[in-house]
Amino acid sequence: MSKNLTTRAEDYSKWYNELVVKADLAENSGVKGCMVIKPYGYAIWEKIQAELDRMFKETGHSNAYFPLFVPKSMFEAEEKNAEGFAKECAVVTHYRLQNDPDKPGKLRVDPNAKLEEELVVRPTSEAIIWSTYKKWIQSHRDLPLLINQWANVVRWEMRTRLFLRTAEFLWQEGHTAHATRTEAIEETEKMMNVYAEFAENFMAIPVVKGIKTANERFAGAEETYCIEALMQDGKALQAGTSHFLGQNFAKAFDVKFANAEGKLEHVWGTSWGVSTRLMGALIMTHSDDKGLVLPPNLAPTQVVIVPIHKTDEQLEAIDAVANDLVAQFRKLKISVKYDNRTTLKPGFKFNEYELKGVPVRIAIGPNDLENGTFEVARRDTLTKEVVAKDAVVKHIELLLEQIQDELFDKAFEYRNSHITEVSNFDEFKDVLENKGGFVSAHWDGTSETEEKIKDLTKATIRCIPLDRKEEAGRCVLTGKPSAGRVLFAKAY
Repeated sequence: MSKNLTTRAEDYSKWYNELVVKADLAENSGVKGCMVIKPYGYAIWEKIQAELDRMFKETGHSNAYFPLFVPKSMFEAEEKNAEGFAKECAVVTHYRLQNDPDKPGKLRVDPNAKLEEELVVRPTSEAIIWSTYKKWIQSHRDLPLLINQWANVVRWEMRTRLFLRTAEFLWQEGHTAHATRTEAIEETEKMMNVYAEFAENFMAIPVVKGIKTANERFAGAEETYCIEALMQDGKALQAGTSHFLGQNFAKAFDVKFANAEGKLEHVWGTSWGVSTRLMGALIMTHSDDKGLVLPPNLAPTQVVIVPIHKTDEQLEAIDAVANDLVAQFRKLKISVKYDNRTTLKPGFKFNEYELKGVPVRIAIGPNDLENGTFEVARRDTLTKEVVAKDAVVKHIELLLEQIQDELFDKAFEYRNSHITEVSNFDEFKDVLENKGGFVSAHWDGTSETEEKIKDLTKATIRCIPLDRKEEAGRCVLTGKPSAGRVLFAKAY
């Protein structure tokens, strides 16, 4: 297996693109701007999906499914939302093809099959969902309505990158309706916390919880809460958002309920989502120049066993021991693969599983059987140790927990060492160019200053951290009064 990757130091962007393809996660498709997620990549996404789905259901949400197409007039109903997504919309105008009379064997759009109303391919589903909620909600007894959808969406992108930015991607989108403003804000914050818990406990990615500025807010929301992560190249990545919609969509689609006194009121709404962009975050947070490094909690295969043998008799003896190990691991719900393919050499297999980021590898040869020991290798640290046969299952059970924790600790240490406080614009630019990461700086609170800094440096305000200390200061660019620091960074 060819596994020579461009190094991160050489060209981080090229390293990422090569790794996604060589590790068999995804590839560009025959449709420009769209990707094929390959089985190994999709297996990781399924683990992400399964854990999040469990967390959503534990917090009272149910799954449903809504149409891919949204009538243009319905999409336009909430003006800010429509305006915010207008430039990214794919639109269906016709519903039939026909043989082209001028070009035999070719098809053309049937000019007589024009839709009465154009259909937008959903870039997000608020419009179609809130138009449905109008039928579902009549009374306070129908609230809260807590719905999630696993789906695909289309946002027309000209500059695409596998997982990080594609014209079509997979995601989940939660859409909830509540009787009061307070309940809706509580839901928005709760789902931000669910995302943060998932990112930290399963992805081993430390995140900053915060609120977006008006410039960065979701179109149609009153407030956007977010979790922001930091990649190894010092760029930020938005890992999840949760939006307090106020009554904007309820008013746009006339979604009202009769309260306990029988009075009609508009409901309060939220929406929240994460996407296959999380795959990009996972890759860029932990992986190295040899390939993927996957946290055990999301690795499709947590342990791989590779036999080392010269004869069929040796392989037969190893098979018996390896199959017993497989059974023991499976009892503990540890995902394990015994790779006894005879068409490939052990060295090739070692390289393959290193590239694919399998957390733990066990090698078993005739000498190991004789000595009653196994060689255990860690993918994250590339270290090996010899472990007694009778102790290996318990050892690896604990080792997987240790690897999960240490990957988080390593990412946490990197992130914290890349949050830099600055007091003037020269320092701001210097940190951005030479160190990267989050730049903690005072900002005067105006959109004009935010835009000016973005134009000058390509850095955006990633969030106003929820845990920031309120301290008076002077804006890093204008010198005007500031109520506290915000986090700037260049971002994906």
